[in-house]
Amino acid sequence: MRTLLSIFAISIFISSCVQQGVDKEAQRIVDQSIKAHGGALYQEALISFDFRERHYSIFKSPSKYEYIREFTDSTGFVRDVLNNDGFQRTVNDTPVDLPEDRIRAFSNSVNSVAYFAFLPYGLNDAAVIKTYLGETELEGNSYHIVKVTFRQEGGGEDYDDEFLYWFHKEKYTMDYMAYSYHTDGGGVRFRKAIKQHQVNGLLLLDFENYKPEEKNTSVDKMEGLYKEGKLELLSEIRMENIKVSF
Repeated sequence: MRTLLSIFAISIFISSCVQQGVDKEAQRIVDQSIKAHGGALYQEALISFDFRERHYSIFKSPSKYEYIREFTDSTGFVRDVLNNDGFQRTVNDTPVDLPEDRIRAFSNSVNSVAYFAFLPYGLNDAAVIKTYLGETELEGNSYHIVKVTFRQEGGGEDYDDEFLYWFHKEKYTMDYMAYSYHTDGGGVRFRKAIKQHQVNGLLLLDFENYKPEEKNTSVDKMEGLYKEGKLELLSEIRMENIKVSF
């Protein structure tokens, strides 16, 4: 534990030193939010949960990661593994050769679930650019707003996506987010945290997922549209049977 905590502290220090033009207020808020959601425990936690009839096991440290998705379909028992070595699918324990476009699609799908499940952890990754946008009032509470964009180098295929995060001014919980995306035709979403799961020191969240009438809406307009009741509830993002082990 002590060694992992030291690695976490050193990695944050190095990241803050090497980035050019760091927005110190945005960095402070993100650091506080990561701490509020579990802090250094993320570095050693194996998080498993069920989401939309699929079982996920997620691990991520500064040097390695492994995301596993398991489910059963008409082909049998499917196990997808995405880690530092790449992506591999097996069906009934037999490796499956896939074309590059399928590997990319499955990798993006697994990575997306892992990314959202681990938030706000990940917002200190080297490719992340954070900008403080100020304060706002939302449903009776005060929030800091932080905008996140990504450097092309290290930012993955979706480096041009944009995110906004609303962090509670006192608790530093990540209660809302909005983001634009360009895969599958693109669009923009707004999410509201509707349930907190406190599991072995980590705070994990369920969300309501909203969309605007026009998919090309600017992500900066999503708060206003939400306040005006002009967003459509599209789905709920719920994690079930959550386990956190070390």
